[in-house]
Amino acid sequence: MDTSRKDEIIRLQNEIIQSMAKRNLRSVYNDFYPDAQPDAPAPKQPDAPAKPAATAASTGDGKPNTTAKAEETPKESMDDLMKELNGYIGLTTVKEQVDQLVHWIEIAKLRKEHGLPQSDLSLHMVFSGNPGTGKTMIARLMSRIFHSLGILSKGQLVEVDRGDLVAGYVGQTAIKTKEVINKAMGGVLFIDEAYALTNRGENDYGTEAVDTLLKAMEDHRDDLVVIVAGYIEPMKKFLHSNPGLESRFNRFIDFPDYTLDELMAMFDMRCESKGYTLDPQARCALRQVIDRESTADVKGFGNGRGVRNLFETAIARQADRLGETAGEITREMLMCLTAEDITGEKPQDAPQQEASQPDAQ
Repeated sequence: MDTSRKDEIIRLQNEIIQSMAKRNLRSVYNDFYPDAQPDAPAPKQPDAPAKPAATAASTGDGKPNTTAKAEETPKESMDDLMKELNGYIGLTTVKEQVDQLVHWIEIAKLRKEHGLPQSDLSLHMVFSGNPGTGKTMIARLMSRIFHSLGILSKGQLVEVDRGDLVAGYVGQTAIKTKEVINKAMGGVLFIDEAYALTNRGENDYGTEAVDTLLKAMEDHRDDLVVIVAGYIEPMKKFLHSNPGLESRFNRFIDFPDYTLDELMAMFDMRCESKGYTLDPQARCALRQVIDRESTADVKGFGNGRGVRNLFETAIARQADRLGETAGEITREMLMCLTAEDITGEKPQDAPQQEASQPDAQ
């Protein structure tokens, strides 16, 4: 295929995506600021003497400010956060558990305001499930919810794995783990595949990371939430490997695999957001591909990740197909995904098919 023609196809695709994105952003802006005139020039302000910019590391006079605090993230509306949660595809049981947890926190806060006894507020959690089931997405949302409820001071999510916590020399793991904990203070520390910290024997440095983590979870429980995640069975072994882990993690959320209809809805959502459509044959082919691959190896397919990979592969195939098309390429052609784009199988024209058949006797 002519490289220049393929580049032109990709450029046209990007123009459509950018046009739709700008239109959506403009619509959102108008919803929030209906009386604003974003295109109007701002009134010119009189010139002022230049001063050194004040930052978190500066007082404005060029000197470092060792006492300056990072600007706090504004709290989001709980109504907006719960609306976002309920807008996610699938995750019915996860949504129910998050909703129950939010109600529990709200009632605990009211009891405290009225001077009533309350149980200890421990929010460290275990997320278990196969890849691509939304664990990181929900962890990120939980950090924002906890910030909105006043549980966490900042509400950021710090995502790490074994490599971010464990060093290769004695004494270095504790230092490395503490650095990660300090970065996560005021928010959520999300440890993916946490069982990798304990499944390599007693002499492994991962044990040092776990011990450091357990101490921080107890010392900073008022402004740090730790969420560990991974496959269901390995996560059970991880918790049983250390009594401290079992006592500190008492909230468990299981993330089920997405259904076929939910995976199809995810693909449709990506098409809508990026300016693509599926023709009827492509939709049928997509359903068959997702059903076959997710059934054969759900872990390998990766649920939502698998859908993302299928989508990215399909638009790459579309670019190749259109690059080999003679004549003008219309907007509709740029937006339409065909069965060939989904499966990678090129249909044979009728004369070739007839020629391949043996003569009738």
